[in-house]
Amino acid sequence: MENIVQYIIIVAILLIIAFAIIKAKKKDFHLEASKLVEYLGGKDNLIDYEIKESRFIVNVKDPSKVDKEAIQKMGAKGIVEIENQLKIIIGDHAKALIKQINDLK
Repeated sequence: MENIVQYIIIVAILLIIAFAIIKAKKKDFHLEASKLVEYLGGKDNLIDYEIKESRFIVNVKDPSKVDKEAIQKMGAKGIVEIENQLKIIIGDHAKALIKQINDLK
C-alpha cells in the first residue's frame, strides 16, 4: 500500500511539471496580437486583414509605419510586401492570432 501512495505522488508531481512546461511554451496570443497591431502601425493603419492557411494578409494605409523587423523578431517566418499589402507567414497559430486581433478592434 505504501508503494502505491509513493507512485501516485510521483505521477502527480510529473503531471504538474508537464503542465508547467506546456504552459510556459504556450504563447499568449492576446499579447502577441497587441504587439502585431502595434508593429503594423496601430489599429488606424489597418484597412483590412484575413487569414489564408498559415499566412496573415493585411492591407495598410501607410506601409512606412510597419516595423517589419519587429514582426520578424516576433516569430514570423517571412514577410512579403506588395504596395500596401503584407503577407506575413505566421504558421499554425494564425487562426488564434486573428481571433485576438478581432477582439482588439
